[in-house]
Amino acid sequence: MTRPLRLGVNIDHVATIRNARGGDHPDPVRAAEIVARVGGDGITAHLREDRRHIRDADLRRIQEATDLPLNLEMAATEEMLSIALAHRPHAACIVPERREERTTEGGLDAAGLHNTLAPLVGRLGEAGIRVSLFIEAQERQLEAALRLGVPVVEFHTGEYAHAALGEDHERTARELRRIADMAALAAKNGIEPHAGHGLTYDNVQPIAAIPQIAELNIGHYLVGEAVFVGLEEAVRHMRELMDAAR
Repeated sequence: MTRPLRLGVNIDHVATIRNARGGDHPDPVRAAEIVARVGGDGITAHLREDRRHIRDADLRRIQEATDLPLNLEMAATEEMLSIALAHRPHAACIVPERREERTTEGGLDAAGLHNTLAPLVGRLGEAGIRVSLFIEAQERQLEAALRLGVPVVEFHTGEYAHAALGEDHERTARELRRIADMAALAAKNGIEPHAGHGLTYDNVQPIAAIPQIAELNIGHYLVGEAVFVGLEEAVRHMRELMDAAR
């Protein structure tokens, strides 16, 4: 039987719009409440070093406003570890972060950063926080995740999304197969595979159809669509597409 597929909605860019002008509007907490109301399964928020969108105070407010599990995306730093331990989100996804990037540009080099990641993974796990690594769908990175003992990996789907956007059908198929193969390998080895980055109405279904993937995390596209149709309708339609793919 095919497992249910969860939708985690990243609300960072509601906060991006708020911060562009200052003040409190639009409030990412209101976005979290809408996601809960229309069938989202979780809230994802990335607290960046430069606080370009989500702010520290947003985290507690989101946790208090909804019962949905909070997935905190965080860099592998002592500052972010301290914040995660203080807030105790349901999950913490460790991501690469460079100050000059507009968005996360690739997966974490879990293989090259083992000694940095191991103590963070250990302390988060001891606190009851479900640890995930945002990695490329590569065997080397998955092997590193296994050595680190994380329960979850989230595969970066950016290359797949770029190939699909450029209508490069051969590359799109190759990237899709790579993600599917690594999702199957992860599940075989007891790691729950998630996926995200660059997913849209047009490209989500082939990823959603991969039977081992348990969760998709989608943000920028849904916030962009919400400008035109509202966040409720944007999330609802994405949910419908994902369900249809299963």
